[in-house]
Amino acid sequence: MGEAKRRRQTGAPPPKARSRKPLVIGVSVLILAIIIAGVFFLTAAPEPTSDELPVAAPDAEAFPSELDQYGVSVGAEDAPVVVREFADFQCPACGEFAKASQRLKQEYVDAGKVRFVYFELPLRQHQNAFPAAQAARCAGDQDAYWKMYDRLYDSQSQWSGSNDPTATFTRYSRDIGLEERRFRLCMTSELHREAVEESRRVAMQLQVTSTPTVLVDNIRLTRPGWGQLSAVVERELSRASE
Repeated sequence: MGEAKRRRQTGAPPPKARSRKPLVIGVSVLILAIIIAGVFFLTAAPEPTSDELPVAAPDAEAFPSELDQYGVSVGAEDAPVVVREFADFQCPACGEFAKASQRLKQEYVDAGKVRFVYFELPLRQHQNAFPAAQAARCAGDQDAYWKMYDRLYDSQSQWSGSNDPTATFTRYSRDIGLEERRFRLCMTSELHREAVEESRRVAMQLQVTSTPTVLVDNIRLTRPGWGQLSAVVERELSRASE
């Protein structure tokens, strides 16, 4: 007798379908664990003496410091360690690293231990990356480059797809206390186009093609994030004091 016929004759209820809820919960927990592990991997600071930390190649030359004039720097000119970043304001990974650079400025730059140099490298595939770099430079004319830097990264998802980035960035300029008319004129006249192009040419000269590319002196980070950054900085500060 078939199962369906038996149920009709006996009145037995059909078997309950197995719930997929435990499977969904299990997959969700696994994904969450992977995300947490990834965040820890990028932010946990290894020991400054760890063999896993990147080092300069045996024949690596010092970074050509004369190129720093084409980036935007903050910190003491005689700081023992220099951190340089090549980045695109519209790059999501750069947005993540911005949290580390902000912390770097608070803990090392303000203390005179590190100078930080930021090179704009707007990638061709990001339609608003170049205007964003210009916006930061225009804010710099009013001594607010780093305020705009923070605002651009904090609001990255809001302006990345904007069809009128100048209007968006002008609103940001007002929010951070700049003279709006002066800022807008700077943007519409593209006053700093050549400066941003120069910054991009430095990256091309050094064969930097990906963002963010972060260097501690002449040592390229393999995992740009606070963990590795702070550990390499500490190691280089220790060597500088020997």
